[in-house]
Amino acid sequence: MPEMTFRVRWPDGKETDCYSPSLVIRDHFTPGQDYPVREFLEKADTVLTQASERVRARYGFSCSRALGQLHAIRQASAPFLNRPDARVRVLSFRS
Repeated sequence: MPEMTFRVRWPDGKETDCYSPSLVIRDHFTPGQDYPVREFLEKADTVLTQASERVRARYGFSCSRALGQLHAIRQASAPFLNRPDARVRVLSFRS
């Protein structure tokens, strides 16, 4: 399956690379777009769970790396969840 990395900038200015085992990420995020933290988290949950399920359908097991990435995104999002003005910017995709 084609893997993809997407780079994000958190509300505190930190940038991180995130992993997806599938290109499905492009169906949910747009480079250069800002997302409220809660929306970003919901979309990340949807897309990384979906990507993991695509791996399961093809190989018979879920993608632990995608689920680990989702866990990391949840942790990174936590400090900003009570800030309604906080946004995450999707900077780029790299496959």
